[in-house]
Amino acid sequence: MALILAGTGQLTQRQLESALLSAANALRGPVDPGDYKAYVFPVMFFKWISDNWDYQHAEAVKDFGDNLTDEIEADYHPFAIPDGCHWDDVFETPVNVGAKLATCLQRIQQANPSLAGVFGDVNWANKDRLPESALVALLDTFQGVQLDPDSVTGDMLGAAYEYLLREFAEASGKKAGEFFTPRAVVHLLVKILDPQPGESIADPACGSGGMLVETVMAVRDAGGDPRTLGLHGQEVNLTTAAIAKMNLYLHGLEDFKIVRGDTFREPKLLDGAALQKFDVVIANPPFSLQNWGAETWTKDPYSRVICDVPPAKNGDYAWIQHMVATMAEGAGRVGVVMSNGVLFRGGKEAVIRQCLVKRDLLEAVIGLAPNLFYSTAIPVCLLIFRSSKPIDRKGKILFIDASTRIKAGKNQGTLSNEDVTDIATAYRQGSNGDGRHGLGSRVVDIGEVAVNGFDLNISRYIASERTSEVNVEVALAAYREARVRLAELDVILESKLKAAGFDG
Repeated sequence: MALILAGTGQLTQRQLESALLSAANALRGPVDPGDYKAYVFPVMFFKWISDNWDYQHAEAVKDFGDNLTDEIEADYHPFAIPDGCHWDDVFETPVNVGAKLATCLQRIQQANPSLAGVFGDVNWANKDRLPESALVALLDTFQGVQLDPDSVTGDMLGAAYEYLLREFAEASGKKAGEFFTPRAVVHLLVKILDPQPGESIADPACGSGGMLVETVMAVRDAGGDPRTLGLHGQEVNLTTAAIAKMNLYLHGLEDFKIVRGDTFREPKLLDGAALQKFDVVIANPPFSLQNWGAETWTKDPYSRVICDVPPAKNGDYAWIQHMVATMAEGAGRVGVVMSNGVLFRGGKEAVIRQCLVKRDLLEAVIGLAPNLFYSTAIPVCLLIFRSSKPIDRKGKILFIDASTRIKAGKNQGTLSNEDVTDIATAYRQGSNGDGRHGLGSRVVDIGEVAVNGFDLNISRYIASERTSEVNVEVALAAYREARVRLAELDVILESKLKAAGFDG
């Protein structure tokens, strides 16, 4: 049953969010919670397009009356809806609703090339996967939610979309890391990178597009024109790439580029045959990605290799190399979320880390608390790189320990608004802090980092109440990694001994 009657005027944020959550609940049972997003978001976007088309049609009639022509009306609609493919056409279909919906979504994409792939790849006609009763219940819920400008503002709809993403993330647990970064972490990273009007922004692992949306909000809130931003994202997962496109559209954005593909094997944000350069590169890529494409990295045509090829079984530094390679000269900066292992692991990663430090590209290391993410409970860090550091930061690295700043939540912790402000302020000030209130900072000369073997473990440079705990975590991680590496070396040694004729 519809939760809110259409045409009742402006919705409240709570009403809108409640209605959207009811839409998800309509799928409970036949659909895995981790897959809700693949079904709910396309239907929501279809309803939004149809309601806005009706609104724009009414505006055109009001402006031109009997003089309205198809040609004039076309200018009122950013998206065309082919005959027979409006929401009402699907909602009023008595049987085989999924097949009708699939046809309409396909025809809408064909009529609007900019929407290519936006509805994902759900087989709506498959009644075994999605019983018709569940689809009808989903449509019925949205039928009662009017999504035109008279009923919801762009900010409301965008906030509701983010709310639904968060709810889906909580429902899907570890799978959430594929498409959702906690809003507070995104907000912090964007505040640090400080995007400006007219700049180009890229996220090479854009997920649902939350980081791109946050850069827009930051520019707008600072009084700038977000329409001047050049937004770019690449995402390997088809469903998630579609969600990113819908997210940006629902936040009132139209001029952006989201491409689907493997960032390592087939980067698609290009300038001719070379990588496109951006003022701001921001990402929360998947941690410790295996089989990421090391075999192609040795002769990478895009010149992304810095000093060495990252380990084949861990793509963390491949993400860092890619992002640094796409950083524009001069004002270019990079902000990336990483597991703390990148700060101290040895082998090829140590070689790459040393190169980044010696080239004076790493500006800041910010340690966050564990259990902030749906996809992992381990502590994480933010790494900030600049193509050209400010004079007072050249030859230095700013370390910030925010590992105790966390607010307990239902499934994981979060950063409060005060935490975000305090950490961002510590970054901007770039001075030594005393560690009170769970936040310590220190500016360290690169020479000191070199003495420590280019180990960036924060506890080496900042003493805090969590130092002993962090050291235990680091030691355990290093121990486990050493055991894995030892096993790998045993295999190599055995192979070489056999090749040399030593079978015993």
